[in-house]
Amino acid sequence: MKNEVTGVLPLWKPRGMTSFGAVLEVKKIFQTKRVGHTGTLDPEVDGVLPICLGRATKIVEYLTADQKTYEGEVTIGFSTTTEDQSGEVVEEKIVDRAITEEEVNNVLRELTGEIVQIPPMFSAVKVKGKRLYEYARAGITVERPKRNVTIYELTLLSPIETTDEGNVRFRFKAVCSKGTYIRTLSVTIGEKLGFPAHMSLLTRTSSGVFQGKDCITLEQLKALKEEEKQLTTLLSIEDALSIYPKETVTEEIEAKIMNGALLPASLVNMDETLIALYNQQGECLALYEKHPKRVGMLKPAKMLKIDVN
Repeated sequence: MKNEVTGVLPLWKPRGMTSFGAVLEVKKIFQTKRVGHTGTLDPEVDGVLPICLGRATKIVEYLTADQKTYEGEVTIGFSTTTEDQSGEVVEEKIVDRAITEEEVNNVLRELTGEIVQIPPMFSAVKVKGKRLYEYARAGITVERPKRNVTIYELTLLSPIETTDEGNVRFRFKAVCSKGTYIRTLSVTIGEKLGFPAHMSLLTRTSSGVFQGKDCITLEQLKALKEEEKQLTTLLSIEDALSIYPKETVTEEIEAKIMNGALLPASLVNMDETLIALYNQQGECLALYEKHPKRVGMLKPAKMLKIDVN
């Protein structure tokens, strides 16, 4: 696989396409087999979807960012089976009073910080070996595990509008931890305002170091010449891992790393959970972590330059 395409593509996934569908399109465009995405986006959600190609698929789990940013829209007045605009109506209630910006801002402040969420039935969370959406499609409701998530920022982005149907809607921005369901957050916002609600629109504007302004669409990608696709759109493994502390090692240590050896922690200045170790040529050799059992030692978390093809 000497000529295998390797790198991270900051893709802007369109609405109406699954994340898997986006991966298939990227496979075709780059004519490569090893492709993986870094965190699923629902079909009706557009936005930042980093996709790893070739050897970069090894770092997928390390690019599933702990912090993501979304811009969404809540519609107050009815809830749905899926908690978003694609589901069937579950409950309706006429919005018979004015909802003020001050009231909404108070609710958003209340939901900022660590909160507990219950994943929606139409989600990919596994319970007893099956995805929740599999139970939901079969008409079965099961007990769902609670999860703690963190909302770092939750702000109102638009005026509060009343629709022709008598519902109320407004846009918001959420900066949150991995695993947060914005659909569920939208329902909770409605509940705290005293009405059923659902998420009527959602865009992911950032995922870790990947920002919307740096993304490319499938249409833009297809329009590029072959030589431009790799040169102008793909980030190197090293660029993608720039969020991790970096240490450059000697050739002697490089040889040990290439053999997957344990290393004394004293060799590197490590305060973080993971550290990226580079050779003298600036190539990332591996991610190392503290050994869970051997104090003062580091062990490989992920080998990145083991392929010598």
